[in-house]
Amino acid sequence: MDNKKELRKQYSHTRAEIRDKVSKDMDIIERLLEEEKIADADHILLYASFGSEVDTYLLIDKLIEMGKSVALPRCGQERSMTFHLIKSVADLHEGMYRIPEPDSSLPQPVITPDSVCIVPGLAFTEEGGRIGYGGGYYDEFILDNPDIYTIGLIYEELIVGELPLMQHDLRVDMIVTEERTVLCNA
Repeated sequence: MDNKKELRKQYSHTRAEIRDKVSKDMDIIERLLEEEKIADADHILLYASFGSEVDTYLLIDKLIEMGKSVALPRCGQERSMTFHLIKSVADLHEGMYRIPEPDSSLPQPVITPDSVCIVPGLAFTEEGGRIGYGGGYYDEFILDNPDIYTIGLIYEELIVGELPLMQHDLRVDMIVTEERTVLCNA
């Protein structure tokens, strides 16, 4: 576990040092929006970015403009996480870990095999391996919703050769960077 802690620190630093993020974020969003999985999705579950993550606020706005059903998470106790449908980023308020989240009174989407979950991460492997922030919220959510299609958004510099993954660690189905789309778990 100490190794993962050190890697999180290293990858956070690497991500914070990336230059030209606005342009790269736009490239990532454009590439993602071209994906058939996004076009065909009944619900798109994603997160409110913070710090040096790929900016998801523009993505949220674009998806809502496209008429997509968009839901963001609320974190609870014991690694529980529920998603709630929003109509705009104005529906978000500071929540657990100081990350913006929707109000619990907003409706929850019914997760189907046509739902897509955009998963945060500090680094990914080309095989879909991921190192997150260590809370295990997404691992638990995907375990409870195994048919949902998962996509990681990351800068090209943070696609790495290997990560110390455990059996229970989430692997995503697709990764989108500013340079390419990687199909994983195929």
